[in-house]
Amino acid sequence: MCLSVALYVGFYVLTSAAGQTESAPGSSYVAAVYEHHLVLNPEPRVPLSRPEALRHVEKNLQIYEEQSEKAARQGAQILVFPEDGLHGFNFSRSSISGYLETIPDPQQENWNPCTEPGRHNNTEILQRLSCMAHRYNLYLVANMADLQPCPLTTSPSSPCPSDGHWQFNTNVVFRSDGQLVARYHKLNLYFEEAFDSPPQPEIITFETPFAGTFGLLICFDILFQEPTVTLVERGVRQLIFPTAWMNQLPLLDSIQFQKAFSLGANVTLLASNIRNDHLIMTGSGIYTPFSATYHHAQRGDAEEGRLLVARVPVLDPLGAGHSVMQEEGAVRNESTSSADTDSGYCHQESCLDSTHLETTSAVSPSSVTFTSSMMYDPFTFVLLNKTEGKLDVCHGDVCCHLQYRQSQQQSGTKELYALGAFAGTHTVNGRYALQVCALVRCAGLESSSCGQQVEEAETKMDFLLEGTFGTRHVYPSILASRHVLEQPGHLEKTADGRVTMKHSNMTGGLVTACLYGRMYHLDNK
Repeated sequence: MCLSVALYVGFYVLTSAAGQTESAPGSSYVAAVYEHHLVLNPEPRVPLSRPEALRHVEKNLQIYEEQSEKAARQGAQILVFPEDGLHGFNFSRSSISGYLETIPDPQQENWNPCTEPGRHNNTEILQRLSCMAHRYNLYLVANMADLQPCPLTTSPSSPCPSDGHWQFNTNVVFRSDGQLVARYHKLNLYFEEAFDSPPQPEIITFETPFAGTFGLLICFDILFQEPTVTLVERGVRQLIFPTAWMNQLPLLDSIQFQKAFSLGANVTLLASNIRNDHLIMTGSGIYTPFSATYHHAQRGDAEEGRLLVARVPVLDPLGAGHSVMQEEGAVRNESTSSADTDSGYCHQESCLDSTHLETTSAVSPSSVTFTSSMMYDPFTFVLLNKTEGKLDVCHGDVCCHLQYRQSQQQSGTKELYALGAFAGTHTVNGRYALQVCALVRCAGLESSSCGQQVEEAETKMDFLLEGTFGTRHVYPSILASRHVLEQPGHLEKTADGRVTMKHSNMTGGLVTACLYGRMYHLDNK
């Protein structure tokens, strides 16, 4: 029996389709992502022979085969599998050698591995994936390890690795007839000893008959300018996101940032994660700026995979990177009834009308502030000491404003909340520049616990969170108790960088409300 609950946000309901259309892109399509509980190599630092590596990969390919059949039965036209889903993690550069295949560049060569298996040697994995796409008549995206030649030169500045070849963390895409149509090499590696970063960023897209253009990225890429923001700036509204994401609350839980990016960048995101409890990996979904179908396992759930299928709209390419106009959405948990809310970005001041929440023009930091570490960054915090009120806090060149009203808890449980601000460069496990405004539940009743990881809360809150940012790349999120996403009631962006997020009538206790600003232009300074 599965104890985890899949959650659906928005009006787009799971439906079936008879098959793919070969006409021009329509108004919607059926997408699927699979959260994979992979079969691991128990000794990834020990090199395997090619036959031994293939025997291991075959165990995961059999699961992919089963899920491809299930997705096809539900009408899926595109299916996404996660990063590292075939081989696993923690390899050295030498120990991954048995898993490597040389993947031809689809921009240079037309090849269908399923129907032309003899064209390239040592491509058994590509052949199996290609035949899955062909057999189940769907576009299939998988992640694997790629070996590419890199001739050594006498130049001491040569980018070639010392062993004379490249090893890349790679997405591959197969058309519904099995043809290999896209190959993307991950740029932003996250402690991946086995792999190289490509010498130049790759901006890779592929076309489909049912939804137009999709762009490719992998895991850590989503936090950086290249390739992710460049894809969006080029008008790509549908992004494929295989990931092996280790969750970190309170700001970067998997589904929290997946939804935040979809909403902030105004794109569809098809996100497929690994399920591994030891590594705190779970959280996958199919997101649009105004809807989400997602899964996040809870503590104690059976450690198993999860297939998600949803019908999603084809987004207009002209809207990439721009604010979403007001849309209607709904929040629904399988065990409760639906509740309608307004959602989306808007540009009119009328979006902020309320009987108890009003914007303020002047920002004066509250008198009692303190510093506490959150996500390894020194946030400046101010406590919410009353059940309702207005607070301001600044750090560096970002100031955050909050107006709030807490609900009374029937259980009498006391919970402490704080408003935090951070402007600076994050330097632990990656380097990237941020401006953040965050309302968080503290782990205890002491101020020193503010910024620590919290998964559950009982306090519901009506609030307006606002900040003025030095970037237009701001990703908003609201995370409720037990990893439930809530769609903001209203969002507003102004030309001077002010971002306002307003929400009320929460379905669960508030864990985090965040405006996560990325200062891409400062990453290398």
